[in-house]
Amino acid sequence: MDELVGLRGIVKRFPGVVANDHVDFTLRRGEVHALLGENGAGKTTLMNILYGLYKPDEGGIYIKGKRVKLKSPRDAIELGIGMVHQNFRLIEGHTVLENIVLGARDLEFVIDSKRRGEEIRRIAENYGWKIDPEMKIWQLSAGEKQQVELLKILYRGADILILDEPTSVLTPQETRELFRALRRMASEGKGIIFITHKLNEVFEVSDRVTVMRKGRVVVTEKTTETTQEQLANYMVGRPVVFRPEIAEAVSGEEVARVIDLEALSDKGIPALRKVNLTIRSGEIVGIAGVSGNGQVELAEVMAGLRKATGGRVIIAGVDVTNKDPRKIIELGVAYIPPESIKWGIIPDMRIVDNLFLKAYRYHPYSNKLILNWRKIFEDSERLVRDFEVITPNIFNKARSLSGGNIQRLILARELSGIIGGGIPKLIVAAYPTKGLDVGATEFVHKTLLKYKKLGSGILFISEDLEEIMMLSDRIAVMLEGRITGILHRGETNIERLGLLMSKAVAEKR
Repeated sequence: MDELVGLRGIVKRFPGVVANDHVDFTLRRGEVHALLGENGAGKTTLMNILYGLYKPDEGGIYIKGKRVKLKSPRDAIELGIGMVHQNFRLIEGHTVLENIVLGARDLEFVIDSKRRGEEIRRIAENYGWKIDPEMKIWQLSAGEKQQVELLKILYRGADILILDEPTSVLTPQETRELFRALRRMASEGKGIIFITHKLNEVFEVSDRVTVMRKGRVVVTEKTTETTQEQLANYMVGRPVVFRPEIAEAVSGEEVARVIDLEALSDKGIPALRKVNLTIRSGEIVGIAGVSGNGQVELAEVMAGLRKATGGRVIIAGVDVTNKDPRKIIELGVAYIPPESIKWGIIPDMRIVDNLFLKAYRYHPYSNKLILNWRKIFEDSERLVRDFEVITPNIFNKARSLSGGNIQRLILARELSGIIGGGIPKLIVAAYPTKGLDVGATEFVHKTLLKYKKLGSGILFISEDLEEIMMLSDRIAVMLEGRITGILHRGETNIERLGLLMSKAVAEKR
């Protein structure tokens, strides 16, 4: 099989860290090659080198057998390399056609929209996509936006495709459609590098898999000659529990209820439309749905971070609608926000300060005038141990932590009972495992299940349907700000959840 890409002895250093340590990697014509690794393993750095965003400190890049130097992504594009980033790089107010031809080298002064539209349609139809070149990007679903990103690089003639976490915002149906297209591309002789943290996807779509850990390649195997357990072990260096023991919910008293809840998004348009939901102690209620359908707004309203425009929020029997977040915290609500670095910590503050962001005003850490630093330091050391935060000391800045350790820090602050001295009555967890490697994900799962057993009621928001089905006792599906169905774990499957998440359901309503 022809070699499209050969990365040989790649070394990339950043201050204080070797991101790539003599890495060898090959991509063959006609294959899908999965690239796995923990956060910080070096896989994204390696792909950024291949796409011309970084220059290697040592080693060589070979494209179709010829050694090349990539000074920029423009050089990579001209060599037939295209990259689809995890966050779409599309201009929402422009049409599909405009986004695809933007930056094309042969672009005429006045765009021949008819000719170029026909070219785009032909490429799309080859992969079974129905894309109207005249539609605006904001009118498209997440799956259709993914298709536009792929069309951009296919239109430019790419035969080496790099896809970074391409399924993170797709429904199961859209994911299968993507995989069919990728297999078609491979059959045409293209080579595809598929970065993912979902091990099941490796086995669904890839021919070979490379695992990186701490900047080095641990193994490259044919996908058919390995298992999920082996790959996870390669990634984290120890066995990983994929399916923790989950006790049946012993539902107790109602800890939270939302009644006809309504709220606006940051853009001022309706994000929640008459949402009704209850959560009881000792149960996990999962919220499934493609990102952007009101899940984050629901979490923020319940935590007091977003105003409701209608309806009510009842927590522990108290109406907290539009109350100050501090009042909600004092009722025993823990909040694990999405985008942990952006919303969960203050990166330039010390770890100890981040741990006590909410507790500093309460006994025994303060007498309202003076902080009891001895007690704060003592309990910080304990929390770092209990929640397995890997850090040289509690005085390092929070930004020095890896993604998984930042999430452990947030869990320690929110769940440890340093406010009020007990377990949280309600845990609102918004995408707590998004972007985490298998080891950190395992820790989050075990922690949530522990607090469920202790009696906390948990609202668990995730885009990973397998995760939702594994952890949740009841599953509510959100679409366009509404709950389209609430199902018990034993009476549903991924296919049914995917249908409830899709626009087809909304159009039938």
